Amino acid sequence: MRDTPSEESESDADGPDAATDGGPDAAAPTEDRTFRPAQSVCPFCGVGCTIQYAEASGKATGTKGPVNRRGEVCPKGVAAFDVVDHDDRLTQPLVRESGHLVTAPWDEAIDRVVAGVADIVETHGPDALGFFASSNCTNEENYVFQKLARVLGTNNVDNCARLCHSSTVAAMSARFGAGAMTNTLDDLGEADTFLVCGANPAEQHPIIFQSYLGPALKDGTTMIHVDPRATATTRHADVHLPVEPGYDIPLLNAMTTVVFEEGLEDRAFLAERTTGVEDLRAHLAEVDVDANADLAGVDPDDLREAARTYAEADQAAAFTGMGMSQHHCGTDNVHALLNLALVTGNVGKRGTGVNPLRGQNNVQGAGDVGALPDVLPGYREVTDGAARRETAAVWGVDPPGEPGLTEVEMTHRFGDEIRGAFVFGENPAMTEPNATRVRDSFEKLDLCVVLDLFETETAEHADVVLPGSAWAEKSGTVTNTDRQVMRMRENADLPGEARQDLTVLTEIARRLTERLGVAADLAGPGFDFPTPESVFAELTDVTPIYAGMSYEGIGHGSQRWPFPAGADEGVGVLHTQTFANGEATAPLVPIEHVPPADDLADGELVLTTGRVLQHFNSGALTRRSDTLTRMYREDALQIHPDDAEARDISDGDRVRVWNDRKEVAVAVDVTPATRRGTVFMTFHFADPLVNALTSDDPLDPVAKIPEYKHSAVRVEPI
Repeated sequence: MRDTPSEESESDADGPDAATDGGPDAAAPTEDRTFRPAQSVCPFCGVGCTIQYAEASGKATGTKGPVNRRGEVCPKGVAAFDVVDHDDRLTQPLVRESGHLVTAPWDEAIDRVVAGVADIVETHGPDALGFFASSNCTNEENYVFQKLARVLGTNNVDNCARLCHSSTVAAMSARFGAGAMTNTLDDLGEADTFLVCGANPAEQHPIIFQSYLGPALKDGTTMIHVDPRATATTRHADVHLPVEPGYDIPLLNAMTTVVFEEGLEDRAFLAERTTGVEDLRAHLAEVDVDANADLAGVDPDDLREAARTYAEADQAAAFTGMGMSQHHCGTDNVHALLNLALVTGNVGKRGTGVNPLRGQNNVQGAGDVGALPDVLPGYREVTDGAARRETAAVWGVDPPGEPGLTEVEMTHRFGDEIRGAFVFGENPAMTEPNATRVRDSFEKLDLCVVLDLFETETAEHADVVLPGSAWAEKSGTVTNTDRQVMRMRENADLPGEARQDLTVLTEIARRLTERLGVAADLAGPGFDFPTPESVFAELTDVTPIYAGMSYEGIGHGSQRWPFPAGADEGVGVLHTQTFANGEATAPLVPIEHVPPADDLADGELVLTTGRVLQHFNSGALTRRSDTLTRMYREDALQIHPDDAEARDISDGDRVRVWNDRKEVAVAVDVTPATRRGTVFMTFHFADPLVNALTSDDPLDPVAKIPEYKHSAVRVEPI
């Protein structure tokens, strides 16, 4: 058993249409650090806006880039430097002594990491290690991190995409061969209809909404919004379907049934590009549209109008977010959406497709380069012998052939099968569901190593904490939500003794492989990468979808995958003639409704979670920003007026929200924006910590994503 957490460590975590080129001044940089303007990429959402240091203000300013072509950025982008020069930054390594984290020299800290990891491998085997990669760090860093795990002999490497869009990737990969946006932001503006399911791009991806979707809506594109809440996106919608959380499948099955009943299917596309049409027809023939609409909590006439609008459009584009994916049936939710797109022929041409809106700035790239337990770089399955042989030819070491554990599965097995964890730039003690269990499980580890910027909630449980580099202190590449790979460049030097993440990872990898006798087997550079560009060169050798890319080719623009070797450019619209898996057709898959895991007892409400414009993910960065906390200082529970009145709750009251997992106290925002029977909180705050209430069992059987969008809770005034 490990010592108790440090009593000295500080607790931390990680106007909707408000895109701007300015904002409140961030804290001015300290005089002992050098800042300089160089085009980089915003560290927050997956849009990929380019920004740089503004000498006059000491804050970030937008640059004209591949996505934000007019240089616009949202409030988070403006505040991006707030965290870089924050007083709470880790500037020295910390090691645990007598239950407390104390400063230590780098050599001592890395010695502890190497000795601890090596001891676990030698005693329990490499599968006793768990590697938590970062969707907020570069492709190069994630590539080295997952390579280290596999060279040591384990596929136990995952990133927080597991908690966001793993179900989307699973469904789209199974049907289409690629788990990413089928289209580009450029061509999506040509759509006649947008179907936005479980996403709120006006707040969560504001530059996409302002620069791409908004102009199309002004030009006459219609929008259908499927979401339990009326949000900033809903204000622009022609039809709002306020689905009850957990009932997306009945809704989407009913919409597809309307398409067939009214003869609106694309028969030519079905004949040429799909299989299983008759099986799907037979399955949907049993669907009662009105009954499904009632089950989903939406008006049947509105549902029929939405189905007709989508099916009758010449070009209809679907967008999907975490409202669809974060369910224990998230993979099936996305399968139901794919059926609708295929039946109407809305795949493989401009202004159509199914387009996941990714969360963190490199959540797409972290998956692309192999920071997932079941795939190698380029989404080649670890069970594919040819893919392993091709990878081994570059690495000199065979990657293991059995899928590893996912992030949630690893924390479930802390102290048992998993004896040590290396957490890189993530905060699972806050972001995983049933967070109290997760925090308790960290105490069962023999070794916990954290590489991060601050003493996060996860770092409170660490044996070694290594101070890393912020977005503005590193170079490398990230991949945005529509598959564009862009370069980051340094805008600032490092504080104190902090080191660049890539330097830390490669040093640990070199010393570990030497200690364990693996170094002699490594081919090529092994882990001797002098620059991020040298990592990228190897990355393209083992990642076919990146094969034709280069730093020179990316320049100040971007290159989009798939970019085959020898090609002049990447592919924009996917699946035009064949699907990404090489097949001419995609299967249609009958999907049955999967009831929510939490049954509602009398008096209980459904808790669903999400983001707000001003904060991001666990809040580890944004809650450090004075700029952003002035805009949104504390969380609130959104509750419908009828539900509030039934509980004698008034706007602004503090309430107790509880279930069998935990209870939290929070202020109330009484609003008709959330549907009756459903309450909403964000996941940005350590107190109240909403993920203490969310469920980690059961998991989606395919993607192993947990249920964040449907937790049964009781709400009572304090």
